[in-house]
Amino acid sequence: MANSHAGPLPLLLLPASLCDRALWRHQIAALQDKVAIQVGDLTQDDSIEAMAARVLSTAPGQFAVAGLSMGAYVALDLVRQAPDRVRKLALLGASARPDAPAEASRRRDLLALREQRAFRGITPPLMALLIHPDRLADAGLTGEVEAMALRVGKPAFLRQLRAIVERPDSRPLLASISCPTVIVAGRQDALAPLTEQTALADTISGARLAILEQCGHLAPLERPEAVTALLAAWLGLGPAVCPKNS
Repeated sequence: MANSHAGPLPLLLLPASLCDRALWRHQIAALQDKVAIQVGDLTQDDSIEAMAARVLSTAPGQFAVAGLSMGAYVALDLVRQAPDRVRKLALLGASARPDAPAEASRRRDLLALREQRAFRGITPPLMALLIHPDRLADAGLTGEVEAMALRVGKPAFLRQLRAIVERPDSRPLLASISCPTVIVAGRQDALAPLTEQTALADTISGARLAILEQCGHLAPLERPEAVTALLAAWLGLGPAVCPKNS
């Protein structure tokens, strides 16, 4: 289906778990004058499929979508549910595979533990998985991540964790994706290793792999200028010129 309107495609941004629109604040500020932007609400449902259906219910007819981590799982489900509506796809810190049995068991144990205990937001061990080790002393960055988690809160986080544990296997979908796709990977991403990103890029026809150096899992916050430049180029708004050391 051809793009049915003139100008850039509307852009849907899908956050990771324990994140909200502040994850994309740099990209929104830089691009909102050039493209219509919506941030999907991924806090209300306890399955990836239901999250995707909720996003689709308020999305434009056709759109570009960028998702990080859990948001990438939802982005892939948008392709599964409405392939004719997803015209461009950006996957950041992503994986198409479901949890291995040991991973699923660990997450279920974590879910049971979180259900019983008071919500503490982002604990130091989790922060170390989310951002590059060199940024752990960056109070501005860690404070922003903490603030997002507290805004999301415990009930929404438990729903998100259930959705992640039960997420579908998207690997069979990848070969059918034909829209322009970019895979954005942090070189030091502890949650989505570079091997996962490479597998995505190798399987999706024509996909581009962009590797950000000195970057962990939360690339839009850790390397905001680089991510904005990549998304602008992918949307057709300008060249992907990443700042030095980004």
